[in-house]
Amino acid sequence: MTEELFDVVVVGGGPSGATAANDLARSGKSVALLDKAGRIKPCGGAIPPRLVRDFAIPERLICARIASARMVSPSGRNVDMPIDGGYVGMVDRDVFDEFLRERAAEGGATRLTGSYDRISRAEGVPGVTLHYTTKDGAASSVRARLVIGADGALSQVARQEVAPEGPKCVFAYHEIVRAPEPGSNASFDGTRCDVVYDGVTSPDFYAWVFPHGKTMSIGTGSATKGFNLRRSVATLREAAGLTGLQTLRREGAPIPMKPLSRWDNGEDVVLAGDAAGVVAPASGEGIYYAMLGGRLAAEACHEALETGDARALRLARKHFMKSHGRVFWILGIMQYFWYSSDKRRERFVKMCADPDVQALTWQAYMNKELVRAKPAAHVRIFFKDMAHLLGFASPT
Repeated sequence: MTEELFDVVVVGGGPSGATAANDLARSGKSVALLDKAGRIKPCGGAIPPRLVRDFAIPERLICARIASARMVSPSGRNVDMPIDGGYVGMVDRDVFDEFLRERAAEGGATRLTGSYDRISRAEGVPGVTLHYTTKDGAASSVRARLVIGADGALSQVARQEVAPEGPKCVFAYHEIVRAPEPGSNASFDGTRCDVVYDGVTSPDFYAWVFPHGKTMSIGTGSATKGFNLRRSVATLREAAGLTGLQTLRREGAPIPMKPLSRWDNGEDVVLAGDAAGVVAPASGEGIYYAMLGGRLAAEACHEALETGDARALRLARKHFMKSHGRVFWILGIMQYFWYSSDKRRERFVKMCADPDVQALTWQAYMNKELVRAKPAAHVRIFFKDMAHLLGFASPT
């Protein structure tokens, strides 16, 4: 057991934990970053331009720039949504996450490799002792004043210290596949994301084909117990003419669909990223929200350390929900309604063909803000949406 007392130990070295560790280290706090070695998070890898700007992501990490999305309905209807004046960046999570961890280390964070076990406290002894198992199987521990739990949707920190029930999750599965040679597959476009909405590929979410330059992510997700995700991806690959391509790896993981009602224990632990449930409903987007959550957790810890008031840990959730709570609420309603049947999915894809919907969707995605600059467009969308909700609009 090391005798050093860190200001903060961050559990989990994904985008959220690595961002928190980097921010705290560069603000002058002593930080340890505990992470398992070798795990790659299953993820489509999409990031918006705002993430690139806010978190100083170098161009070399972007392996593809997406210029449009193709929405595919249960009947096979295709609706292209071109991105006007922007892009969706794609990253490979093994490279991207390691860059973030290394940046935190360069900023002064101490990297530890191992699996979190538990937290213990001793009366009269400052801080907590965080127990973990090293990659060699040995028991070890580290002491800290505060802990950030950024250890994923199945976070043990969250379950032991904050929320025993954990967040509601969709289980996602994808296959990383070698991309076809240019011009060899008419259905594949290296600058376009394909998003498939039908009950065959997912009864309650969606399936996807996301280009990553020399590779691609082909996947699906569902919260329906017993739904065969591997079979769904095999069906998707066959329909897209992608069965003969080399599969590099297969990965699966739970994705939370709703932020937890509380992110801290009121004393010395605060959650961030998937552990706090910050993945956007309907879209499943998580990297930007994870990194923002890590930054807000770091700011809350900094405030708590400076003031000695553990109530400051509440600020992480408070500030996140103030900025993005309404978006998450709207997306949650969208997923509940539009993904509930193929008839509704058909109408949803048709609605995506509307220019107003496309413009406001991409502006909101790229800038991570609700767009208020075009009130007339919002009014038009409202009435169009109501027509679809009430069945007045034709589904074809």
